[in-house]
Amino acid sequence: MRKSLFAVAALGAFAGAAQAQSSVTVYGVVDANLEYVSNMSSVTPSVANGFATGPAENLFRLSSGGLSGSRWGLRGMEDLGSGLKAMFVLESGFGLDNGRSLQGGRLFGRQAYVGLESAQVGRFTFGRQYTSLFELMANYSPTNYSTQYEPLILQVGLNFRSDNTAKYTGKYGPVTAIAHWSFGNGVVGDGEVPGQFRRDTGYGAGVGYAAGPFGISAAYDQYNPGLAGGTGEFKKAAIGVSYSLGPAKIMGGYRWGMNKAPNDNNILKDNYYWVGGSYQVTPALGLTLAYYYDDVKNLNLAANGATNNIKNPWQISFIADYDLSKRTDVYLTTAYAKNAGVNFDTSAISFANGYFLGTGKDNMVAVAVGVRHKF
Repeated sequence: MRKSLFAVAALGAFAGAAQAQSSVTVYGVVDANLEYVSNMSSVTPSVANGFATGPAENLFRLSSGGLSGSRWGLRGMEDLGSGLKAMFVLESGFGLDNGRSLQGGRLFGRQAYVGLESAQVGRFTFGRQYTSLFELMANYSPTNYSTQYEPLILQVGLNFRSDNTAKYTGKYGPVTAIAHWSFGNGVVGDGEVPGQFRRDTGYGAGVGYAAGPFGISAAYDQYNPGLAGGTGEFKKAAIGVSYSLGPAKIMGGYRWGMNKAPNDNNILKDNYYWVGGSYQVTPALGLTLAYYYDDVKNLNLAANGATNNIKNPWQISFIADYDLSKRTDVYLTTAYAKNAGVNFDTSAISFANGYFLGTGKDNMVAVAVGVRHKF
């Protein structure tokens, strides 16, 4: 349940400034589950150990963020008149299992921006924000960017939250247009560096159309991370479509990707596909099924330009979600991945989500049962 300004007066630091706002709300999600994972590496791959894996073991644990990342945030908006509004969002991610801040320990690591919105022109925002590609593909994810078992990093990139970003969003009837520019993202590199304007920059744009049961979006994203030897180029372009028919919705998409090293050698070139659907069995019970496949065309992890061969990973995911109320639900989420850990985590493709296959294994099963509360 969203709280009024006076409900957060105890925060003190915000109380005086918030009086000038037309509205300030507190919101959030808390999500935790009991999880089982098969064939998990007992060693965490890293750059330091050469992405080495260890013996495969079964894992039982309490995890945070099954269907949604646990978070809390502040959202404010002021009506300035003549169709102009000011707004801000400050959103913090945390692990419900241990109470620690996520996103590298940032206070507001999920989002932190301020902006102006005109009814005639659109919205301009400045700060840490989602990329155009991430936002435009959100409605075409069968599992709604489910935190635990969706190959999100592979699909939209490590930079899907970008620092130092200026962003435009315009809505024209059924059409939405988005464009962004990051002056320096510290996800991989150092962010804004004097004398190195291009290093760690990023940009992208896209357009979406949604009317009635049909929706379609297309977007492009480029991130130029600072790597050993200079600045790389990580490029992605994607298209997503969806169609609703009564209680059912089907969707799918395609994402082209090409990551290059500073010497122009390919690090990774791939074609990524996804398809899935959801069905509302009753007003309380919803079911979701999704399939993901990555066609790896070129993979180069060696300084001499040698190509590494891996088998193309694929994954099936299933979610059953039951609403106990408008704010609380319980769920079962599960995934089976072949030629990778779930989320397509391998030392070659993505090592952002931590589901690494044990040595000699080529498949993984993950199952979680949890509860989520929105406020």
